[in-house]
Amino acid sequence: MGEYCASPEGDSALAAPASPPATLMFPSPSPAPAVARPRYGSCDRRYVKQVFDNLHGSISLDPLALQFVDTEEFQRLRDLKQLGLTYLVYPGAVHTRFEHSLGVYSLAGKAMNNLKMYQGEELGIDHIDMQTVKLAGLLHDIGHGPFSHLFEHEFLPRVIPGSTWSHELMSVRLLDSIVDKHAIDIENDYLKMVKEMISASSKLATTKSAKDKHFLYDIVANGRNGIDVDKFDYIDRDCRACGLGSNFQYWRLMEGMRVMGDEICYPAKDYLSIHKLFSTRADLHRTVYTHRKVKAVELMLVDALIEANDYLGISLHANDPEDFWKLDDTIIKSIETAPNSELDKAKEIIQRIRRRELYKFCNEYSVPKDKLEHFKNVTAQDIVCSQKSSELPLKEEDVAVSNVKIDLTRGKDNPLESIKFFKDFGCDEKFPITDDRVSHLLPAYNEDRIVRVYAKKPELVEAVSKAFENLQVRMYGEKTQVHETPKKKRLRSN
Repeated sequence: MGEYCASPEGDSALAAPASPPATLMFPSPSPAPAVARPRYGSCDRRYVKQVFDNLHGSISLDPLALQFVDTEEFQRLRDLKQLGLTYLVYPGAVHTRFEHSLGVYSLAGKAMNNLKMYQGEELGIDHIDMQTVKLAGLLHDIGHGPFSHLFEHEFLPRVIPGSTWSHELMSVRLLDSIVDKHAIDIENDYLKMVKEMISASSKLATTKSAKDKHFLYDIVANGRNGIDVDKFDYIDRDCRACGLGSNFQYWRLMEGMRVMGDEICYPAKDYLSIHKLFSTRADLHRTVYTHRKVKAVELMLVDALIEANDYLGISLHANDPEDFWKLDDTIIKSIETAPNSELDKAKEIIQRIRRRELYKFCNEYSVPKDKLEHFKNVTAQDIVCSQKSSELPLKEEDVAVSNVKIDLTRGKDNPLESIKFFKDFGCDEKFPITDDRVSHLLPAYNEDRIVRVYAKKPELVEAVSKAFENLQVRMYGEKTQVHETPKKKRLRSN
């Protein structure tokens, strides 16, 4: 039966030579099918990577975002401290632009998810909009220089007078370079929108290429009223890193936001929550970002960078994206290890910072309210020219001045005046709210100007302090500082 049945050919078939044993054959491997590249805006979970953030928890990076994150230009952000040299005063402030960028990417996605959930059909939000806003959040800070804002606002204006360089502009230029260099597959129209969203809050903001959905440009960097997910992340992250409490709850604003007339509006009941956003930011500027010892360290480092600039060409790298991304906070080690004897002065300043021999704070004053509008920055020359003939003669290089501006993002203007509110979710009318309708305890002024003066040598504290007092009397007719420079500090000689 079956294979045991006789052959139809009879015995002759049995006498035939046996066939060779069968060989075990493996099918030849066929070429692996090409993996289709995920389309723009898609989120195939096979290609998603999970990253855990200590502030926002698990963050899902989509395939296109991963292409940018895995570039050396983006990985450089691990070597840029979010708060520059602030960690020398607040030891916990060692977080970087890398984690902040991931956080803004996450919050941009959450904000878009909220809008899509409640108004997706009405606004026509699609996967392309989601991807574009998230990419803008991820890449908005790739153009920061060493020590973050110090490079942009303190160093470059000293070596390039009238400099209009900004980290937003460099982010846009560097983004173009990354796409070309790493052959990232993103259409030009989408790339253009990402760049416009990055620069939306800067002075260099361009016309929006999108004919509608202008509210998308207000999520990452809001040039319209200053409420954006960038602030949501850095305020919460910086407060936590510095050990400061924060009563501001960004999730409340994200849950309540609503687009009305192509503009993001907020429930009227959240007025004080929004004010808390801006006031918390101002408190961070006063107590952390412009802390008087932080500014002393920054003034010293800027002097060191200026001394090293001619030999290391630091400012020249700011013009070329291919060179710029190689600059980071490790530039200090580059100065310290450089063989050039011409860098001895820069090395000495850095060593003084390491030994905590900082420029000596002499005193400060707040510019009177009636003088704010016409205030001009005080310079070291102003201090030197205010000396009396009987005092120890000072030179400009003996004095350092820090002109601090603290506001609610709009200078002397109240940013809440540019925000539109609605009564409740059943109401289709949007309207502004003046702060006198809410509370009489809110500040009448929205800007502070503080002038701080430092002596670069301890033995000059007395002379600098007196010259600073003379300047106040000459400018305002009285001393506007809160108190006299302590006698112990004036007499300190080493």
